[in-house]
Amino acid sequence: MCKVLVVEDTYLNRVLTKKLLDHAGFQVIEAVNGKEGVEKALAELPDLILMDLSMPVMDGFCALSEIRSHAACTHIPVIAVTAHAMVGDEIRILDAGFNAYIPKPIDIFHFIHQIQQYTLPM
Repeated sequence: MCKVLVVEDTYLNRVLTKKLLDHAGFQVIEAVNGKEGVEKALAELPDLILMDLSMPVMDGFCALSEIRSHAACTHIPVIAVTAHAMVGDEIRILDAGFNAYIPKPIDIFHFIHQIQQYTLPM
């Protein structure tokens, strides 16, 4: 079973994401801020991380940098799931080292397909 870490501070966004992933057969781990996301990434070594950018304690950019600094986590795809949807944001997010970008609000009909390309065996 594919393990996905969802790092999201907004409760309703976390619940929706978890329900969609659960329904698709993923094992879901949750974190409510970037610091907790880093801790759970290191402890759980998930197959994929879905990361909000604007969070308390540690934002998604800092959390990504911290996660990438650990050799055990450098191979884990990290997808930014964020409301940052202005012109240029996607380029800035990808340049920061995220593997992909999914804008909020998520499209519930395409969300699983969007992340499966990072979780299915090549």
